[in-house]
Amino acid sequence: MSEHVSREAEDIVKATEYGGREPKLAWQRWLLVAIAVAWSLFQLYASYFGTLNPQKIGSIHLAFGFALAFLAYPRKGGAVDRIPWYDWILAAASVASALYILFNYYNIVMIQGGLPVARDVWVGSALMLFLAIASVRLLGFALPVIAAIVVIYGVTGPAGIIPLTPPDVIYLHNGYQWSEIIQQLYITTEGIWGTPIQVSATFVFLFVLFGALLDKAGAGQYFVDLAYSGLGTFRGGPAKASVVASLLTGVISGSSTANTVTTGTFTIPLMKKIGYPPVKAGATEVAASVNGQLMPPIMGAAAFIMATFIDVPYSQLIVYALVPAVLTYLGLLYVVHLEALKLGLEGLPRSELPPFWPTFVKGVHYLIPVAFLLYELMWANLTPERSALNATVVLAGLILVQEAVKGLKGDNGIVDGLWQGLRAIAAGLESGARNMTTIAIATGAAGIIVGMVTMTNLGYGLTQVLDVLSGGNIWIVLILSAITSLILGIGLPTTANYIVMAALVAPVISSLAADAGMNVPLVAVHLFVFYFGILADDTPPVGLAAYAASAISRADPIATGVQGFIYDLRTAILPFMFFFNPELLLYNVSNWYYAGWVIVTALVGMLAFVAATQGYFKIRMTWYERLVMLAGALLMLKPGSWTDFVGIGLLIAVGLFHHMRAARQARPYAA
Repeated sequence: MSEHVSREAEDIVKATEYGGREPKLAWQRWLLVAIAVAWSLFQLYASYFGTLNPQKIGSIHLAFGFALAFLAYPRKGGAVDRIPWYDWILAAASVASALYILFNYYNIVMIQGGLPVARDVWVGSALMLFLAIASVRLLGFALPVIAAIVVIYGVTGPAGIIPLTPPDVIYLHNGYQWSEIIQQLYITTEGIWGTPIQVSATFVFLFVLFGALLDKAGAGQYFVDLAYSGLGTFRGGPAKASVVASLLTGVISGSSTANTVTTGTFTIPLMKKIGYPPVKAGATEVAASVNGQLMPPIMGAAAFIMATFIDVPYSQLIVYALVPAVLTYLGLLYVVHLEALKLGLEGLPRSELPPFWPTFVKGVHYLIPVAFLLYELMWANLTPERSALNATVVLAGLILVQEAVKGLKGDNGIVDGLWQGLRAIAAGLESGARNMTTIAIATGAAGIIVGMVTMTNLGYGLTQVLDVLSGGNIWIVLILSAITSLILGIGLPTTANYIVMAALVAPVISSLAADAGMNVPLVAVHLFVFYFGILADDTPPVGLAAYAASAISRADPIATGVQGFIYDLRTAILPFMFFFNPELLLYNVSNWYYAGWVIVTALVGMLAFVAATQGYFKIRMTWYERLVMLAGALLMLKPGSWTDFVGIGLLIAVGLFHHMRAARQARPYAA
């Protein structure tokens, strides 16, 4: 049964990360492998030599993405054991439309002066159609529908869609010619070839490849074993180990679905073994894995795009993101601790767990490439692209040495060990490229939205609309933005969700915050929408991480997603905290004592919020205890001595009252 469950969960990862198509014909299987490995090798070559301009590397990047999107990802209900004729046509035509820019770059730029001719318009229109088809196949309908709406908005102008009174509320233009739109989206670097796909084609790919190689080396299993050996004996130990294992896996992986299966295959059965209900066991893993996208240095593709959008070094963004990421995991550890108390659970016997120090030493070499990557980013001040490239080379060498040592210790010898190392590297090259397929398509399609927002000045119109709806109240603006991001998360993956929110909503928040006299750093605004975007992977009914976890736990995926979202409510409170408390991001800290106070009060507020939402502290809380504790937690959202001290006073009062009530009870509550 366990092997069947594991295969079912792995099939979900294959469908989302790899495409799910496994042709029976050997040459077709090897073709998919060859395309993926060639893509990774091209990205390494392009990064090392750096001779291609952004538009050319973007066109090749998207061409590889198209090839795998149509050859490895079947349409819904389509053939999974072969590549049908229509997918060959779609792959060939879409690749040609992407490479058209590469081969005609000189004519377009030097001869045409960047102005499209009729052929350019036709090819550009075809590429947009292929992007829509690929997006539907890989991501669902949400992203192409949003892109279509903004394109229609650009063609017709707002007056052509909805006559407004007064007309100057969002009346910005009367519509553009189709050739002008193609020029913006296909010829220039302001649309499809803009920032999202340029970032995807450079350091995003290399970081994803680095994580894939580290996983193939065995680091994922090492992190799980290390977490279990250290935390397995504590109350609810498997759940706490699940949180830490997912945190460590998040350091090297930006995929919440892959994180769920990598760690959940081991953690979920053990959680069920000590008494966690299947839904809660799966939800714990979902919440922990989704939050893995918040953990530096690899926070998923959206983080790299964010660094470019807000024009800060990625090494600096890591610093900004670190404290909130640690806080959200501390909050989740408290969630699972309270669940263990409610359920009256204990840990696992030490005899059933691996010893800590031998486990730590056994895989400590996996920390070398991670430490090297951080050194190059933080201290050597190399670019993210060069840092990831160098760390990948170091990691490849480590894999060869590791497998050679295994060969020497075994009966196969060093030559066979080196061969196994090369196979592991090839598998990592394939895995990294396949994991990038969805990101390449998402960033290409999202580039349409970014390009049209720039062209039509749509963001200004949205600012006016939200200003009217909110009455200029920044709290209402933030709540509306959070709700919008959660709704988009129902149909969009994290990267696409962030790009859409960054293009449409983040400028609105910044503008209205400035109008309210607030000096909110841009990184706080973008991290705000990013945090709500990551909840896409456990937001029912589409949350893929919840489906992967439920395949292992044998629970209902919708119930698992809902429970995971409830656990992640503590993540939803953090963005409000660092929006009003930039010190929580360690942003331009001048007074470290005050910054320390902000971090401590944020942690206390989050733990109080967790207790209030869980309805449990030492024993089950009454409704009025929960209400007072929730009020105390919310008072710590915004800085200010009176709100902090009133909030702490409320928490102390309700804590003392709860403690006395618990002392009067003869025995603790057990669910």
